[in-house]
Amino acid sequence: MDLDTVQLKLRDFYKRHQRLPTHGEMVKLFHYSSRGSTRYLVQKLLEEGIVSKDEQGKLVPKSLLDIPVLGIIKAGYPMPADVQQDNYLRLHLLFDSLPPDTFALQISGDSMIDEGIYEGDFVLINKHQEVKNGDIVAANVDNEWTVKTFKREGESVVLLPANKKYPPIRPTVSLEIGGVVVHVIRSYR
Repeated sequence: MDLDTVQLKLRDFYKRHQRLPTHGEMVKLFHYSSRGSTRYLVQKLLEEGIVSKDEQGKLVPKSLLDIPVLGIIKAGYPMPADVQQDNYLRLHLLFDSLPPDTFALQISGDSMIDEGIYEGDFVLINKHQEVKNGDIVAANVDNEWTVKTFKREGESVVLLPANKKYPPIRPTVSLEIGGVVVHVIRSYR
């Protein structure tokens, strides 16, 4: 079985189970007769950088989840795409670089649309990143949570929406910053 087919089966397994298969599961998945065949396959996957092992020795995706970056495309007037070779969006590196206490929130509402954050999007929040003017934050304002742009005005803070139909928010009782938005994830289907 070629590596492309192996990767497709591993991605499908990962999608269904949110983990890579054990050696025993690989025997069934690839229709092998013994675990010895899976040891050879795992070694090949490790050598190719498709998977790696975590601290406990479990297999984890490495380039298995990479998505090829084929070039740059303009969102303005149509023009030929600039084609790039051997360039990948390495998703595992993106998520490996997040601190362990990063969390996700799903967006409800349209107050941040001018920042490209729409209803149904997921935002990834870093709880311990230092908040700076202009950062988009998850904030508990007067006992209600919201996502807005942080702005310090002298000794006070204002939280700015990114939609003209909403007014700025000035805390009157309390303000707690839950973290800084570091990524936005959107699905179209």
